[in-house]
Amino acid sequence: MSMDISKLRNIGISAHIDSGKTTLSERILFYCDKIHAIHEVRGKDGVGAVMDNMELERERGITIQSASTQVKWKDTTINVIDTPGHVDFTVEVERSLRVLDGAILVLCSVGGVQSQSITVDRQLKRYHVPRIAFVNKCDRTGANPFKVRMQLREKLGLNAYMMEIPIGLEDKLEGVVDLVSMKAIYFEGESGTELRYAEIPAHLVDDANKYREELLDAASMFSDELMEAMLEGEPSEDMINAAIRKGTLAEQFVPVFLGSAYKNKGIQPLLDGVVKFLPNPTEVKNIALDLDNNEAPVELSCNPNDPCVSLGFKLEDGQYGQLTYVRVYQGTIKKGEELYNTRAHKKFKVGRLVRMNSASMEDINEGCPGDIVALFGVDCASGDTFCSPGTNYAMTSMFVPNPVISLSITPKDKKAADQMSKALNRFTKEDPTFQTYVDPESNETIIKGMGELHLDVYVERMRREYNCEVTTGAPQVAYRETITQHADFNYTHKKQSGGSGQYGRVAGFLEPLSDKDYEFIDSIKGGAIPNEYIPSCDKGFQKAMEKGNLIGAPVVGISATINDGQSHPVDSSDIAFQIAAMGGFREAYMKAKPVILEPIMKVEIAGPTEFQGNIFGLINQRRGVIISSTDDAGQSTVDAEVPLSEMFGFSTILRSSTQGKAEFSMEFEKYGKVPNSVSEELQKKYQEEKKAQQK
Repeated sequence: MSMDISKLRNIGISAHIDSGKTTLSERILFYCDKIHAIHEVRGKDGVGAVMDNMELERERGITIQSASTQVKWKDTTINVIDTPGHVDFTVEVERSLRVLDGAILVLCSVGGVQSQSITVDRQLKRYHVPRIAFVNKCDRTGANPFKVRMQLREKLGLNAYMMEIPIGLEDKLEGVVDLVSMKAIYFEGESGTELRYAEIPAHLVDDANKYREELLDAASMFSDELMEAMLEGEPSEDMINAAIRKGTLAEQFVPVFLGSAYKNKGIQPLLDGVVKFLPNPTEVKNIALDLDNNEAPVELSCNPNDPCVSLGFKLEDGQYGQLTYVRVYQGTIKKGEELYNTRAHKKFKVGRLVRMNSASMEDINEGCPGDIVALFGVDCASGDTFCSPGTNYAMTSMFVPNPVISLSITPKDKKAADQMSKALNRFTKEDPTFQTYVDPESNETIIKGMGELHLDVYVERMRREYNCEVTTGAPQVAYRETITQHADFNYTHKKQSGGSGQYGRVAGFLEPLSDKDYEFIDSIKGGAIPNEYIPSCDKGFQKAMEKGNLIGAPVVGISATINDGQSHPVDSSDIAFQIAAMGGFREAYMKAKPVILEPIMKVEIAGPTEFQGNIFGLINQRRGVIISSTDDAGQSTVDAEVPLSEMFGFSTILRSSTQGKAEFSMEFEKYGKVPNSVSEELQKKYQEEKKAQQK
C-alpha cells in the first residue's frame, strides 16, 4: 500500500477543557464515514463518544488519554489525535504535539481564549505546529466569534483572520458565509450532512465584504501574485487559498473557522480548511540527532526507501498487552522486519503492526513516512527512537514538566500490594509526569503528579483496571528551598582510623541563582585541589542539595563556587572531597539566609457576575493575588495566582459558594517564597516528624 504523502495530514485537536474537542472529533468521524451514528460525550445515551474509550472518561465527561484515529476526507487521509484539555494531563497534549504536523485550536465562542488555550498555544509554538482556529459553540447564548478572533490577536499574539462569518448566532445559527468563495453555506438534512450553497443574505453583504477585504489584505502579505491580482481586479479562489496556506505554514497566519459541533454546523468547511491550509509531512522539517557523530543534527527525508526513523511517542497497556504508538518520519516500518531501539541498544522484530481507531484496531503490513501506527509487545519507554539496523539516530525529546503534588498510598492487603506494584510500573512507563518512589524514612509509597485530578484518576484506574484497593494519605505539596544571599565556606574533612584516612579541604562560596536550579564554578588556581577531585566536589554539592536544612525539601537556585582547598598525597580520595563539599555546603547554607519556596498556581475562575464578590473572597482567603478580572455578558472571569497548598478541595467550596455555577482551572506558574508564619509552621512540623522517627 503506497500512499501519496502529499494527501496525508497529521492533526491534533487541542483546546481549553470543555471547549468541545471530543464532540468535534466525533463529528469529524461521522462526516468522514468512520462511524454511522453520533454519540454524545458524557455517554447519556449509554454509548459515549468514540474517542473517549475509557469508562472513566465517559463517566466524568472529560478526555484523559489522547486517542488516535485515521479518517478519509474526499481524497485526503487525516490522522486525528484528540487530546485532553485538562491541565493535569498536559503531557498527553505535549507528546501528541511532538509528532503532529498541524493542529485545530478549538475555542468556545462564549469563553474565548481561556487559561488552558494559552498553555496549548505555548505548546504549539514550542513545537512549531501551524494551526487553524475553530470557534465552536456559536449556538450558545452570548456567542461572539468576532470577540474571540480579537482575543486570539491580543492574548495569544496570533495573526488571526475570519475565513467565515456566521449567519445568525445563538439559537438562530443557520450556517456560515465563506469569505473566499463569497457563498452562504447551510447545513441541512439529518445531522447536517447536506450542504446547500446560496447567495449571501442581503443584511450580511456589507459585513462579508468588510471581513473579506481584511482577509485578502492580510493574505496578500504572503503572495505578490495575490497583491497584483487585487490591484487589477478579482483574484481567483486558488490564489487566495495558496497565499493563506503559505502564511499558515510559516506560522504567521491563523485562519479562523466557526460553527457548532453539537448542532452539526460548520464541520465540513473546517475539514476542507485542514486539507487546504495545514501541512503534509513533506512540508515539515524534522530533525534527528546522529548518535554516532556527536549528536549532529540530521534533516530527515520523507522517502519511503530511506532507512527507517520513527518515534515511540506514547505507550498504552491495553487488553492485548503493551501497545506503542509510533510516528514514522523516514523510511517504512514493515511487518516481520527488524528495528533497532537506539536508547536501549536492542534490536527487535516487528511482530504485529496495527492502525488504531480509538479503541478498535486494524492489522496493516506497513507504515509509510508520516504515518501514525502502533506496535505490539515491544519493550520500550515513552520517547524511544526506532531505526533500521545500522542507523543510530535519536529524535529530540519532548518537554516534560515536573510534578507539583504528591500523595502517599498504602495497599489494603497483600494481594493489593502485588497489583499496586504492577499498576505503578505500567503508569510510570506510560506517563512521564506520573512518578513514584518509596520514602526511605517513612517507608511509604509516594506517587507524584500534576494535580489532584491527575492522581485521583490513577488511584481510580488502579481500583478498576487492577482490582487494587489503596488508601491515600493527605496530598503533599512539592516545596523547595533556596538561599537569598552570598555566604562563604571553608571546610576540612579529616578522618583517621588506622590505615589510610580521609582528607579534603574545600573553600569557596554559595550565591543565589535566578535562572536555573544549579551551577558549579571551578575557580581553583595552582592545583590547590587536584583536577581529578573537582568532579567529586560537584557531586558532593549536588548530593547536599537533595535535602535542605529547613524542611528537608530539595534545594534549588544555587551557584556553588570553589576557589581554594587542599589535598593529601595519601589520604585524599573521591569520597573525601565529596564529603568535604557536602560539609562546606551545609556550613554556608544556614549563613546564606535560606527560605522555603512553594508552587504558585495560575488559577482561572469563571462564573456568573453576581458571584464575583464570593470568588474574590475565596481567593483572598487562600493567600491568592488577583491578577485581572473581566466581565462579559453576565459572565465574570477572574485570573489569580494562588499557592497550591491552599487549593486542595477548592472545587467543593467553589461550588457551594456559587450554587454550582462557577468552574475553575489551574496550572503551575512558578515557585514563590512562603510567608514567615507558614515557614515557621512547616519547619516546626518537620522537626517534630524528625524527632518522632528518631525515637
